[in-house]
Amino acid sequence: MSGKLQDRVAIVVGAGSVGPGWGNGKAAAVLFAREGARVLAVDIDAGAAGETAAIVAREGGTAETFTADVSRADEVRAMVDACLDRFGRIDVLHNNVGIVQPRPTAEVDEAEWDRVCAVNLKGMFLTCRAVLPAMERNEFRSDPDGRRIGRGAIVNVSSVSGIRWTGVPYITYSVTKGAVLPLTRSIALEYAARGIRANAILPGLMNTPMIVEPLKDAYGGGDVGRMIEARDAQCPTGYMGDGWDVARAALFLASDDARYVTGAELVVDGGISAKLV
Repeated sequence: MSGKLQDRVAIVVGAGSVGPGWGNGKAAAVLFAREGARVLAVDIDAGAAGETAAIVAREGGTAETFTADVSRADEVRAMVDACLDRFGRIDVLHNNVGIVQPRPTAEVDEAEWDRVCAVNLKGMFLTCRAVLPAMERNEFRSDPDGRRIGRGAIVNVSSVSGIRWTGVPYITYSVTKGAVLPLTRSIALEYAARGIRANAILPGLMNTPMIVEPLKDAYGGGDVGRMIEARDAQCPTGYMGDGWDVARAALFLASDDARYVTGAELVVDGGISAKLV
């Protein structure tokens, strides 16, 4: 690897996986560590975070775990304190947490609306709010041309479902993922002069463990194979992306390769959002 995050400290929220395979956060945590970052792997499932950290350790990298529900401000503050205690700084925040529940709009009850909003949107606000003061304390660095390079990078995972209809009725997911975009843009502009960048990734139809339980009925009548075939067929490429596609985009946005990129919305969808139908 090229050491794009050498000597950086990265918090990866949602660093576990809900099932076998590679979710976006799990892939990002491992890739960040391969690129030299010391990683705090955060998940509500301690076992899932531990599995990710164990992979990093076997590869000779550095990762520690923290268990947190990011919809709770006290647990988010504790997460930031733990990262500072263990590593002394925070350079990168990568937000991967998201839940999805397909349901016709008229059948969504208030409790479900509140839960998805709390996890998908409030959680991103709370984590961003908590890390910003720590990022502001980081020193600026100079590039070979003498220009100052910023002190922090925030990467929030949104979704193309926040800007396009993807064929499944999940209004709670679409609305919350859409709202991640102005959240990210506002932080980017407010903190640009302070050396902190904020960008969003918009994955399209991805083949990750997260899609299996929530979407198998919506697409495949309960058959996972049929669901995967149907989602593959929707993509111009003929196949879905995976967690590594999102992780590589996150690495770019977290690294100095994207030093002049902030407030951007990076679509990673194999072209599906460019289709008219």
